[in-house]
Amino acid sequence: MNESFGYEIAGIRIPFSLILFAISAVLVLGLTPVVMGVAGRFGVLDHPGPRRIHQRSVPRLGGLAIAIATLGTVWVAYMIPGPVGRLEPAPMLGLTLASVPILLMGIVDDTRGLPAWIKLVAQVIAALVLAQFGFGIPLLTHPLGGSIPSGWLNLPLTVLWVVAVTNAINLLDGLDGLASGAVMIAAMTLWWVGRSHGDGWVMFISAPLAGATLGFLRYNFPPARVFMGDTGSQFLGLALAALSLLENRKGTTAITLLLPLVALGIPLIDSIAAFFRRMSTGRPVFHGDTDHFHHRLLRIGLAPRSALMVLWYLCFFLGVMAVVLSALPRHYSLFVLALLGMGLFLAFRVLRFVDRDRGPGPGNSD
Repeated sequence: MNESFGYEIAGIRIPFSLILFAISAVLVLGLTPVVMGVAGRFGVLDHPGPRRIHQRSVPRLGGLAIAIATLGTVWVAYMIPGPVGRLEPAPMLGLTLASVPILLMGIVDDTRGLPAWIKLVAQVIAALVLAQFGFGIPLLTHPLGGSIPSGWLNLPLTVLWVVAVTNAINLLDGLDGLASGAVMIAAMTLWWVGRSHGDGWVMFISAPLAGATLGFLRYNFPPARVFMGDTGSQFLGLALAALSLLENRKGTTAITLLLPLVALGIPLIDSIAAFFRRMSTGRPVFHGDTDHFHHRLLRIGLAPRSALMVLWYLCFFLGVMAVVLSALPRHYSLFVLALLGMGLFLAFRVLRFVDRDRGPGPGNSD
């Protein structure tokens, strides 16, 4: 889709997706203080603790503002004359319905707490809803070209992808501004690649998602005045997983899951490392610890803002590399991926080496 539709302001033509980005950002700026007030009134607060770096109680549920702004902007854009209204509505309806169990679970978890298995059930239900509306992995492609129909593996692969990405963003949400900034960068990356491939829904969902996370940073940048909670991190993970699957439905002509894997490299690597780390020590895989990347950066002496900037930079770098990969011939992709993998492996090994003699440090802020 060539995004020629827009509005002319002061002689400058503003693309429609940029308008959606701005509207969503403004909505979050207005909604977040309201959510903060509600959370404070009902005692939905995150209190200081051993795995926390904040020293005072902070309202949760901020993710509710992100979800309302993102979905609300897309629905309004669909109902008014413009390019969104000309698109087939199934992807938007699927994402909205899939968000319902995720948001309900997140609100209850932020308010009262929930066991890990209930969260997993909600994630699987959301994935099944997405699959019913055409989200999926119909083809498995690789950097050297060619594709293999996934067949009966389509559904389990879709569920696995949604659960993996959703939990990756949830685990990443342990430092003020980290999850919102990382999702903003990933959404902007997917917008760019979606624009390159003419995928309207990828553009018109990722734009308000990026705008909402940018607006939320006004209150979530360290020291945070509000946390997104599981309500926000689970919704953001679901939205990114859905956007990746939307792009993947084009099979060999699109980026498949290769580029989302690169763009989401930091949260995915962190969550995979956490999974194997806890398995190897006999701990429950959903039990939190203080060995995530941001914990290690804090332990080696970086201030929270400095650690945030380091991780943002890595997310931005991988986002740029995802865009580069989308433009490269396939036979170069494997070489670039190998270099990226080696570079990240060495960087994290060095971080672990520096941190190995240090004890447990401060932890999760959300």
